[in-house]
Amino acid sequence: MPHDHSHDDLHGHPHDDHSHLDDETARVMALEKLLADKGLIDPGALDVILDTYETRVGPRNGARVVARAWTDPDFAQALRDDATAAIHGMGFAGRQGEHLTAVFNTPQDHNMVVCTLCSCYPWSVLGLPPTWYKSAPYRARAVSDPRGVLAEFGVTLPEGTAIRVWDSTAEMRYLVIPMRPEGTEGFSEDQLADLVSRDSMIGTALATTPATGEAA
Repeated sequence: MPHDHSHDDLHGHPHDDHSHLDDETARVMALEKLLADKGLIDPGALDVILDTYETRVGPRNGARVVARAWTDPDFAQALRDDATAAIHGMGFAGRQGEHLTAVFNTPQDHNMVVCTLCSCYPWSVLGLPPTWYKSAPYRARAVSDPRGVLAEFGVTLPEGTAIRVWDSTAEMRYLVIPMRPEGTEGFSEDQLADLVSRDSMIGTALATTPATGEAA
């Protein structure tokens, strides 16, 4: 049953337990091991490269989009009207045919993104998808129990806040614009971007408050 998966199911490291991996991931990992055993790649160096693209390069692009939306009402409206064009205008272009939709969190609505069929994901603004995003537990439970999944990520929303789950496809990818934290008046776009994490742009986290360093 989907509700029986634990927090570790969503956050487990890909090298911990291979029993839950899909065929494609298992093949990639087997190839990586073969190349490492032959001395053709350095697993440590590969991990550094993957970490760079997963947590720094791509997500920083998305964070800049969010920070600009927080500070520029015209840009925020452009995101609502045509996120693909607005984001491409900042120089962050995805694959040909990929369209982006920006969904804005409010006190009344919280947005979360999943791809129930595979792992469609906005690489141009978020980098590489995290392992948990591609996992079967997340893909199933994000739809059937979004509030429970958010709680496992440490996000507890007021009961009156509705949760909207957006299903990504090969043709349409989604970027969550988290709410701007309080106490950030006068912050520059670079300072604001530092408060935006990859997970907050998927909807499984909130933007960080500047005073505490914790999710707002």
